[in-house]
Amino acid sequence: MSLDVRDLFYNYDGKPVLKDVSFQIKEGEILGILGPNGCGKTTLLGNLNRNLSPKGGCVMLDGRDLEEHKKKDIAKDIAVVPQDSRVGFSFTVREIVSMGRMPFQEAFQGDSPEDLRIIDDAMKKTNVLEMADRYINTMSGGERQKVIIARAVAQTPKILLMDEPTLHLDISAQFDILDLVYSLSRNEGLTVVIVSHDLPMVARYCDRIMMIHDYTIHALGKTEDVLTPENMRTVFGVDAELSVDSKTGKNTIIMHGSTTNEP
Repeated sequence: MSLDVRDLFYNYDGKPVLKDVSFQIKEGEILGILGPNGCGKTTLLGNLNRNLSPKGGCVMLDGRDLEEHKKKDIAKDIAVVPQDSRVGFSFTVREIVSMGRMPFQEAFQGDSPEDLRIIDDAMKKTNVLEMADRYINTMSGGERQKVIIARAVAQTPKILLMDEPTLHLDISAQFDILDLVYSLSRNEGLTVVIVSHDLPMVARYCDRIMMIHDYTIHALGKTEDVLTPENMRTVFGVDAELSVDSKTGKNTIIMHGSTTNEP
């Protein structure tokens, strides 16, 4: 399934947030969208599942304008893990994950045997099955985030959109969550888009990286081509370089400091 963004423009109160944004998301890849706070990353993500509608340009899902799709149909193909995983009510883990089946159900239909199988499978894949009867508002941030991902997996999507998925999590939970997402992409063929400002995490897990700067795409491509010292200096104002972790063989970022106060 393809997602193709063409000449996307979006503004708030007449002020541009995104302009001339064009790119294609490749099937089965993990694409990281990087940029500092307030650069339009979350706005772009909202346009990718029609939570927001472009002011100009379009987003094409399998060759058809997303605006022509019903939201319920979009939810069968595209799932979202929001930035804030807090839930205001005392739902059990199973009840939360069951909500992922709603796009496939009529009102008051309830879960079919097939729905129940998919729900259990989603909990197994995300390692939360043993927590099925726990209440989500009693869980740690990392545990809760896994449950929200399980809900998204229960939608059986082709594309998963994630907005700052490791925000507010401790270091161990950050690795757990992104290891899980990487596994889902590789083992299930899930296409993943991760919005983040965490340079090291994106460098480690993403196949391609997009940098947003001055309302548009500053760079897009392979990690080593995008995370150059020049680009990180321009977009984030940091003196940093891409390296390879000698122990894991994975990409990492070495931070030398801010460039803000340099002469």
